[in-house]
Amino acid sequence: QVQLVESGGGLVQAGGSLRLSCPASGSILSINAVGWYRQAPGKQREFVATITSGGSSYYAESVKGRFTISRDNGKNTVYLQMNSLKPEDTGIYYCNAEIKRYWGDNQAPYWGQGTQVTVSS
Repeated sequence: QVQLVESGGGLVQAGGSLRLSCPASGSILSINAVGWYRQAPGKQREFVATITSGGSSYYAESVKGRFTISRDNGKNTVYLQMNSLKPEDTGIYYCNAEIKRYWGDNQAPYWGQGTQVTVSS
C-alpha cells in the first residue's frame, strides 16, 4: 500500500507564504515525476507544478516566479514553497506521484487526500 499525506496548508494573508510537504510511504521501489495540483471551490482540479526524477521542474503560468517545487529523494518527499500568495491561490492542494511499487510493477499515479490553503485579501 502506498500513501501520500499532504501537510502545511492553512490560512494566510495575501502576500504571505506557506510551505507544503508530501511524504510518500509504503511499498515503494521508485518514484518518477511528482507534482502538485489544486482545486478551487466550484472549479476543476488544475496543474500547479511538477518535478521529474532528474530534477527538472515545470510550473503553471499563474504561479511562475512565486512557487517553487522541490523534492528530497532520500525522504520520498515533495515540497511546494508558495510565496506572494494571492486570494486566487485558495483551494485544496493535492500531491501526485508516479510510483513503481516493486520490480515488474507498472508505474501508476497516486494521490494524497489534499490540504486546504486559504488566502485572505
